Parts: sequence; C-alpha cells; structure tokens
Amino acid sequence: MSNIVAIVGRPNVGKSTFFNRLIQRREAIVDAVSGVTRDRHYGKSDWNGKEFSLIDTGGYVLGSDDVFEAEIDKQVELAIDEADVIIFMVDVESGVTGMDEDVAKLLRKVSKPVFLVVNKVDNAKRAEDAVEFYSLGLGEYYTVASINGSGTGDLLDALVKVLPEKETVVNEELPRFAVVGRPNAGKSSFINALIGQDRYIVTDVAGTTRDSIDTKYNQFGFEFNIVDTAGIRRKSKVKEDLEFYSVMRSVRAIEHCDVCLLVLDATRGFDGQDQNIFWLAERNRKGVVILVNKWDLVEKDHKTTLEYEKAIRKEMEPFTDVPIVFISTISKQRIYKAIETAVEVYNNRTKKIKTSVLNEVMLPLIENYPPPANKAKFVKIKYVMQLPTPQPQFAFFCNLPQYVKEPYKRFLENKLREKFDFTGVPVSVYMRKK
Repeated sequence: MSNIVAIVGRPNVGKSTFFNRLIQRREAIVDAVSGVTRDRHYGKSDWNGKEFSLIDTGGYVLGSDDVFEAEIDKQVELAIDEADVIIFMVDVESGVTGMDEDVAKLLRKVSKPVFLVVNKVDNAKRAEDAVEFYSLGLGEYYTVASINGSGTGDLLDALVKVLPEKETVVNEELPRFAVVGRPNAGKSSFINALIGQDRYIVTDVAGTTRDSIDTKYNQFGFEFNIVDTAGIRRKSKVKEDLEFYSVMRSVRAIEHCDVCLLVLDATRGFDGQDQNIFWLAERNRKGVVILVNKWDLVEKDHKTTLEYEKAIRKEMEPFTDVPIVFISTISKQRIYKAIETAVEVYNNRTKKIKTSVLNEVMLPLIENYPPPANKAKFVKIKYVMQLPTPQPQFAFFCNLPQYVKEPYKRFLENKLREKFDFTGVPVSVYMRKK
C-alpha cells in the first residue's frame, strides 16, 4: 500500500512538468495512465527505495477564470483529505498571487506535511526572488526547475523522510476484492445486495486508510474481504461531480486488493473514466471482473448482450481476456455469479504451474511457430519457467532475447492463456538470456 503524494497549485506553475519528471526519471515506474481529462494524472515513483503514488491535480480546471478558483479550492480540499503528503507548487516568475494566498490559507490549517516548492528557479537571481514566498506562512521552501530537474533531489530526500510508514493490515491472508467504478454506478447497492440480507457477516474491519473499509464476507462457501470505495465519507465532503475524487479513491483501493470488481452503469457504457480505472488495475497487475450494472434498464433483444460485450472488449484491447457479468443490484440478478467469477479470477491470479508441465506444453508450440528471424539471426527458446511473484509472470530463456518483439510476446501470452486459463488476469512475459 503506497503513500499518496498530491501536487497542488494554480494552473501553469509547472505541476505537470514536475509530475512527468518524477514518474519518468526512475526505472521502477508504472507509466502514467492517460488521464481522466486531457492530462496525465497518476503515476508511481520511488526515491531511495520508498515507493509512492503521485497525483497531479492539474488539468482538471474547466471554464473561465472565475471558475478556476472554485475548482482549485475543491482540488486542494480533496488533496488535503486524501493524500498523505502535499506538494504546493508556486512559480517564481509571477511571484505570490492572490490565488497562491488562497491555497496557502487552506494549507496552513493542515496537520499533514506540506512542501512549498518554488518552480522555475534556474539561476541565482531567481533564487533571490524566491524569498518572497516566506510571506505565505508555510515556513521553509524548496527551489526547483522542473524543466531540467535541478533541486528535485533535495526535495525528494526530505519528502521520503516524512512519508508515514504504512502498516499493512493482514486479515488472515484472505483474498481482497475491491469494488470500484465511477460515482453512482451502483457500487454501494452491489455491496448491500451481497451482504445486506443474510447476517453471516463478521464485523467491519477498518482498512489501513480511513476511507476504504474491509468487510469480511463469508457465505456459500466463499470467504474474502470486500474493500468498499463507496459512500464512506461524510456526505458534506462528497463532491460527486469531481472525477478526481473517484480516481483518487480507486487508486488506493486498487493498490490494496487482489481482484477489482469494476462496476459500470449499463445506461452510460464503458466511458473514459471507467477505462481509466480499468487501465489502473491492469497497470497494477490486478485481476479484473467487469460488472455491467442496471442491466434491467436497457432495452434488449437477443443480440444486445453480445453487442454490448463486443463494444467493451474493443475498448480494452489488447487485454481482452476479462470476464464481463451483466447484473442488476435491484433484482439481485447474477450477483452470486459475479462473486463466483471474482473467486475464479483470484484463483487464476495465484495459480502456479509446474516447470515441467510448462515446458511440455509450450516448447512444442514454440517449435511449430518460432520467433521471426531478425537480421538473419535465429532466436532459439530453450526453456520456460514461472517466476515466484504474486501474479503470473513467465520467463522464456533464449539465446537472443533482444530480438523478440512485442507481437511474439503477445503470441506467447495468448498461448499461455489458452492452455492454462488466466482469464481476468494480466500476464507478463519476459525474455531472458539463457
């Protein structure tokens, strides 16, 4: 469970440049998910061996200048609520503005660590100009130039020192299923339909963060924890219109689970935000089950289900081997099937295949369809094994790993899926020198 660091500040101070620099500069990085709006917003970064998730609040601001301020206030409040550490970015070129003062006023009340970062400081004259930011009342500041990265090292050294140690809560190692999706897709109703009627439920276990609550589910021979991202916050705090909010929530829940149950609203289709959450799960290598809710509200004929499913799979390419279950939380239609499917996906994700079996099945296939020769060099794959990781990863040992291209790796992945059933789970294929 990694910490969340949010970057806040008014538009055009260089938040996105700074964000991109942090998530691309180091190797251990999941690339930024192409975003909720036109911008990239979420990535992973690590520094001195501490990993954290980075959220860029830029790019959400819509409309004209007067709308700006209200939107920025909302984002800052959200960052204050959801993040563990806040980076407040200002710009030395324009000096202290009224909007900076507004943001500072909100941040002064916060008990979480806040780093005041003055951007665009790329010479001594500008370093002197930065002194005026003391007037914001946030104490010491850090000067950086996101464009060339100067100053970011010192900032990150200080930042990782204050990251809270996350205690990982281990609940007898039960599988964890996260219910995620955009606001109003029916996440809460799904959970209520599951656990509302029969009282087999053991107590609610508060999760590591105050915002995802684990409920232990124990019925019909299944036992697992449900991580609920819906409806836990005080109503006054909920700004359902802000996509930022549900992405922030999903980030935490997804990093924290084994299988994601992505609830869609059938009347809206698989739109940008659902896709965003889907790719978040895929990048984090989690199992995925798609639940199309409110299916009872859709006009149907004999082809509707197939066409709907086809449209969703088109948007998920190339990771299309994902179960899609059509449900209705109101009539409890196929609720049990949804859970059954999630348990299957969990089993697929934790499946271990014996090396002898793997080689027996895969080597003849590879012999019949070897990797294409490259520059008159022939790739010979000699041996394959599954790596000891929490999710399925396979190493193929060969003489010239650098010549094996993406399409062939995808062929191997598809064969692994076909022979061993990894439905709903991202599979990683690596080429290694033998």
